[in-house]
Amino acid sequence: MDNNDRILLVEGQDDKHVVRHLRNFHPPMPKFCILDKDNVEKVLDSIVPEIRVSGRQAVGILVDANESLADRWKAVVYRLEQVGLEVPHHPEPAGTIIDGTTRTPRVGIWLMPDNASPGELENFVSKMIPNDDPVWPRSQSYIDGIPESDRKFTEKKVPRAKVHAWLATREEPRKMGVAIRAQDLQVDGTLSTAFANWLRQLFA
Repeated sequence: MDNNDRILLVEGQDDKHVVRHLRNFHPPMPKFCILDKDNVEKVLDSIVPEIRVSGRQAVGILVDANESLADRWKAVVYRLEQVGLEVPHHPEPAGTIIDGTTRTPRVGIWLMPDNASPGELENFVSKMIPNDDPVWPRSQSYIDGIPESDRKFTEKKVPRAKVHAWLATREEPRKMGVAIRAQDLQVDGTLSTAFANWLRQLFA
């Protein structure tokens, strides 16, 4: 399903697996290659050289907003302006897509979780946990109940801890992408459907 003239840059294996399994549940989906760059800094550093690769038709950039959506947006925009692209002042709620030119491919940007909030991949995945799941409230309560003095994670990582606590209760404790494949996560919600539509439009 890979196509090297259409690529998606991601921060790590979890992102790669989530995208790979999501696209399988949202046909028809155009072919594209997912490039795991290991961390956000390497994604940012690769934007300009990947855009400049001869024959590229589309380049997607998938990164976590983390603590500041505005700061992450500025970091991406700075790289895109180096290749002469005009970028909106703010990310589009449904994912940003910038038309290609004679010298540049089409470029898409998605800031996890939803192009509007601080957060990361786990915040996106939490939206796919079924509303009536009986374990999710317990997973959240478990993490909330750990005294701060006993926590090895920061307050910023509480959403991640809650999602992984929930994942640990699956039939075989599994990663986020595998939970999608096992249909423990719902892929037809508003956010995941918007993400799939962004991929479809970007790589068409």
